[in-house]
Amino acid sequence: MCAPSVIEHVSVELSRRRFLQAAGVAAASILLPWRLAPAQAASPEAARSLSFTHVADLTHTLTPDFPVFPSFEGPKLETRYTVERDGFYARQWVVAEHTGTHLDAPAHFVAGPDMWTADQIPLENLVAPLVVVSIEERAARDHDAQVTVDDLLAWEREHGPIPKGAAVCMYSGWERRLANPVTFTNADSGGTMHFPGFSLEAAQFLVHEREVVGIGVDTLSLDIGPSTDFAVHLEVLGASKWGLENLANLATVPPAGATLIAGVPKVQGASGGPTRVLAVW
Repeated sequence: MCAPSVIEHVSVELSRRRFLQAAGVAAASILLPWRLAPAQAASPEAARSLSFTHVADLTHTLTPDFPVFPSFEGPKLETRYTVERDGFYARQWVVAEHTGTHLDAPAHFVAGPDMWTADQIPLENLVAPLVVVSIEERAARDHDAQVTVDDLLAWEREHGPIPKGAAVCMYSGWERRLANPVTFTNADSGGTMHFPGFSLEAAQFLVHEREVVGIGVDTLSLDIGPSTDFAVHLEVLGASKWGLENLANLATVPPAGATLIAGVPKVQGASGGPTRVLAVW
C-alpha cells in the first residue's frame, strides 16, 4: 500500500522501529500505559474447537471497476476461451496483489528473511477467533475516524477479553460507498484520500497486549486515508501479523463468537493477494 512519494519516509521509519523493537519487553512496558489491563488468553484447545451453523462471506466480488489504491492499476479480466467456440470457458486475470478483498503479508512492508510472504503464513494463523469492532456512527461524521484503544477496551467490557490469536476487524460501514467508487476512495480536491482505519496506538495494543494474528478493515487501507507514513502497516506487518483490507458484510457477523477463515492465494513470494474470507459461528 505504498505510494512512491512516501517510500523514503517508510524506509526511515522501518529503521527506527527495528531499533525500538530491539530495546525489548522492558521498554515496551514503559511505553505502553495500558499494560495495567492485561487480557486472559484463550486456551489453545478452545481456539482449535470449531463448530458452526452460520457462514458469512466477508469478500467483495472482484470486478474491473473495483476501486484500488492509487499505486496500482485496476483488475483486467479477459475472456480467452468460450464453450461455444472452444469447448470450454476460461478467462485470463491481470490483478495486482493488493486488489479487492485482499491480505497484506508481513513481507509487503518489511524486508528480511523472517518476514513471511503470503505462501509462508502458517495455516493456524489463517483461522482465528473474529472480533468485530464497530465505529460506524463515528465514521459517518468523521471520514478519518480511527479505531482507538478506548474502542477496544469498550469491546472487552461488553464481550470479555480479546482472545489471544484473534483477528480484530473494524466495521465502519464504508462498503456502502462501493456503489460509487469515487466516494469509496473519497479523495479531496488535493488528491488526499479520506477513509477510516486503525490508530497506531490501537495497533500497538493489539500486537503487544493481545497478541492477535492480524487485523482487518472494510476500507482500502489499515491506516486512515490521509496517512503518509503507514505506521499501522509497519507496526502490524513488522510484528509478523497480517492485514485484511476491503472486507465485506461485517455488519452481518456477531461482534464476538465467530471464527474468521482467510483463504489467501499460495503464490510463491507473494506480498499478499485477493483473498476469500469467511466468517463462521
